[in-house]
Amino acid sequence: EPALEEYLATRQTLVERYAKEREQNRLPVQIAPGKQLMLSQGEHSELIKAIIEDFAARYVPGGVLIYAGDTGGKYFDEELLSNLGVTVDSHGKMPDVVLYYPEKDWLLLIESVTSHGPVDGKRHDELARLFRDSTAGIVYVTAFPNRSVMARYLSVIAWETEVWVADAPSHLIHFNGTRFLGPY
Repeated sequence: EPALEEYLATRQTLVERYAKEREQNRLPVQIAPGKQLMLSQGEHSELIKAIIEDFAARYVPGGVLIYAGDTGGKYFDEELLSNLGVTVDSHGKMPDVVLYYPEKDWLLLIESVTSHGPVDGKRHDELARLFRDSTAGIVYVTAFPNRSVMARYLSVIAWETEVWVADAPSHLIHFNGTRFLGPY
């Protein structure tokens, strides 16, 4: 037995080898200086990465990532969200990305849509209930990878929300309301 233990200590198990391979197929997302989130490969994760690295830089300068997640990885700053008056179960119906904009005291709830799930009327109501105790203003955003995906959902996007398209990142589409990019 000691010889077997010594031998196994120098060998890589199949589980370790397969786990390492999976790590190689993950998408790194820069979430803060020196911090990375590893997401699974795929169009949905690519869009989450674009939201964090491109949308936030353009529309939420100085913003702080509170939550980002997909099936491959998750980042959640529960303490900051709690300081803003919101306590949620991380396994609940969180949006794909939550950003805090300290300069304006806004929480941006962002849905990443590649195959389903824009901020439609039903999702707007769910998010409003989930974040009802927020001391910060709530901004609802749906992000699409391109306009052809957006076109499939155009008829159901909720009013008083924003739409961002990753392949035209310098533009924001505003769905009605009295102001652009702000809480209601």
